[in-house]
Amino acid sequence: MMTGLREADVLDDPVGESLRGHHAHLARRLGDAVTYVPGVATFSAVPAEPGGEAWADLAKLLGPGEFADMFSCPAVPPPDWEPVFVLEGRQMIWAGHGGPDPSGAAFDSGVVDLGAESVPEMLDLIERTRPGPFWPRTHELGAYLGIRESGTLVAMVGERLRPPGWTEISAVCTAPEARGRGHAVRLLHALIARVVARGERPFLHVAEENSGALALYERLGFETRKHVTFRGFRTP
Repeated sequence: MMTGLREADVLDDPVGESLRGHHAHLARRLGDAVTYVPGVATFSAVPAEPGGEAWADLAKLLGPGEFADMFSCPAVPPPDWEPVFVLEGRQMIWAGHGGPDPSGAAFDSGVVDLGAESVPEMLDLIERTRPGPFWPRTHELGAYLGIRESGTLVAMVGERLRPPGWTEISAVCTAPEARGRGHAVRLLHALIARVVARGERPFLHVAEENSGALALYERLGFETRKHVTFRGFRTP
């Protein structure tokens, strides 16, 4: 059965919940601090109300002068941590209605699975479209799907955070020369179908300023759960 709204509390700490659960094999831990292994992601997590020890553990875990992407964590580190970015955004969950039924989308013959052998072309597409952070081992977070034209990867979508009962959809991108052909919608339908088929529920994050993406996700049945602030820092 698909995850219910009453089980959405885990989405308040999607990074920590993922690293303590489905992505535990990709985690590095020290005390109450946790982060991904290098090359997979830079997301890090501390408790909801961290003390100085938790921040000290994270600084030690990452090393001096390293980047800590705190994602949507509302806690702010000590003043000797250098701010890198602040971005307003939304967390959206798939309501299971409002868009075409994706039940048959998983069988779209034009949608292909992308694995380790596809990493060079995935990284090239990411560099050209800049949908968000993506590293050489990011594909290990979950399934990635793509569409090719004349053998060239022109569109992609994938799974990122995996808190219990949920799967985050991420890396939604289409090459400039292939836009306007419905590739993103096809890929999103296919991935939603896979997530729902295993009894989980899709969710995603989007920058508040990305009005085009917001409109697309709303057409596909995603609803805003809450507004979030994304923050990144550099350790002392």
